[in-house]
Amino acid sequence: QVQLIESGGGLVQPGGSLRLSCAFSGRTFTDYTVGWFRQAPGTEREFVAGINWGGGSTRYADSVRGRFTISRDNANMFVYLQMNGLKPEDTAVYYCGADTDFNSILRGMLIDYWGQGTQVTDSS
Repeated sequence: QVQLIESGGGLVQPGGSLRLSCAFSGRTFTDYTVGWFRQAPGTEREFVAGINWGGGSTRYADSVRGRFTISRDNANMFVYLQMNGLKPEDTAVYYCGADTDFNSILRGMLIDYWGQGTQVTDSS
């Protein structure tokens, strides 16, 4: 079984930065693509960013492109989301999800494994 543990959330001022981490364990990390998703109160969970098995291909939601960067450390089995220029509308619980199919990550559908989430809150 894959386990995903997110960390790094917190309270941040508008324009500030945070780096979220997703620790992966349980299976061969490079067999999995990983995405970050978020869910604000009263809304559905939405795709934020995705990265393929080797890290050579990344995708972003339009709302975060140019501000957020997804990366992965295959040696240590982590995926990161560097968030810069945070806005109030970025407030949400952020989840990482893992699946062997990159299309599942990009569509946010039929994803095999999820973490428990980490809260990012705008402090304004």
